Amino acid sequence: MAETVAQRSSWRFEPVWWVARVICYPLRLLFRCPHAGWDHVPRHGPVLLASNHISFIDPISVLWLGERRRRKVRFLAKAELWKVRVLRFFLTHTRQIPVPRDTMGAGASLVHAAKALQDGECVCVFPEGTISRDLEPMPGKTGAARLAAMSGVPVTPVGLWGCHRIYPIGRKFRPRLGVAGVIVVGDAVHIDAGEDVFEATDRIMTAIAACVATARRIYPQRPRRGEGDWWVRQPETAVMRPTPRERHSDRWS
Repeated sequence: MAETVAQRSSWRFEPVWWVARVICYPLRLLFRCPHAGWDHVPRHGPVLLASNHISFIDPISVLWLGERRRRKVRFLAKAELWKVRVLRFFLTHTRQIPVPRDTMGAGASLVHAAKALQDGECVCVFPEGTISRDLEPMPGKTGAARLAAMSGVPVTPVGLWGCHRIYPIGRKFRPRLGVAGVIVVGDAVHIDAGEDVFEATDRIMTAIAACVATARRIYPQRPRRGEGDWWVRQPETAVMRPTPRERHSDRWS
């Protein structure tokens, strides 16, 4: 227990984290947050979350999940975000982990993430690597599976649905009160060290797709007047798309 308290206190006194938390927390009030399976995220010990990606504000949903489970979440995020001055300040001082996607240097991010897991932290990955334009689960990149294999920490799948109504890719930010953002957490997926990384990635994405299907199934709202149904998808269309095998083994992808 003493070790757990030390781990938790190590980030409680990160001042920039608390500033970011104060800034981001009110955004949570924009939407309702139905949920399922949150008890799959333990309050202590290493956790590797892997989520679908449908909105620019998906990290806020995952942060809220962490908040409710009393966990700080560290994200593996695309390195391009560090080029934005304001974002770079917060990302650096809250110890987020940059991923130079599709480069030979991407593997170093896995080492940093594995160290965070070894220290008992909660780490989140968006295995698709970018926001889905058609809102369906995309083929996963292999980094999450390799991180699970090298760390020995199983992957906890997360399905998000609803926040794309506020800020999807290709559309303007539309803050509105009361929009539902569903978060569904599934059973952990165990990855063996010698398992084929592509098959492991497909297993992770299958679990994520199942969480997305559940999130759509329990989603409590219909399109508002004048909103259109562009954001609506049926549960049965949330299926795994196989990961292409021509990806380079030393890259995040």
